[in-house]
Amino acid sequence: MDQLLRVQNFTVSSDGVAAREDQSLERPFGHGIDPGELFAWAGATASWPGRTEPGGSRGLDDYFTRDFSHHIGAEIMGRNKFGPQRGPWRDHEWRGWWGDEPPFHTPVFVLTHHERPSITLSDTTFHFVDGDPATVLARAREAARGKDVRLGGGVTTIREFLDADLVDTLHIAVSPVKLGPGLRLWDSPDDLRDRFHLDTVPSPSGVTHHLFWRK
Repeated sequence: MDQLLRVQNFTVSSDGVAAREDQSLERPFGHGIDPGELFAWAGATASWPGRTEPGGSRGLDDYFTRDFSHHIGAEIMGRNKFGPQRGPWRDHEWRGWWGDEPPFHTPVFVLTHHERPSITLSDTTFHFVDGDPATVLARAREAARGKDVRLGGGVTTIREFLDADLVDTLHIAVSPVKLGPGLRLWDSPDDLRDRFHLDTVPSPSGVTHHLFWRK
């Protein structure tokens, strides 16, 4: 089987917004977006990677958070998912939002026009790469050693890989919150029906899981 490029557990609002452009260290998703509200469905599950206490829900939502690392050998993310800095790197001591134990456990390729030396934190190595989507995906697939590659986001990065027709599957969780202006993944999930099959599965938590796979 070919190595898939997969979007997993990516959450948007009911109007398709996942973040705003005015990121800061204190507001990773931009002003006025409460990640606790947007990601409430995932944070409540027993298998949420950030869970520090026992407990959590089981069922449909937990199925998706439990699948986060299954058969994943590398991740691609945009620079904004690594941290809020723009332009040349001013602070090499600060090593991203993910702490000393990032939840990826694989090589991670961070897209940036300003390359810097790789960083290893626990069993995750961040590589800072400048390249077109196809070139970066080829590097990630090599690093994944036969496993799939996860496309972690944010919105701009996912749109770039969709525009390059490189994405094989997507799992998008649509939260019942409405955010208004922001970085929008879509105007409607139907925007992707020209290239993907789509199944929707509502959850008791209030989110609706949208499952896309390439035609």
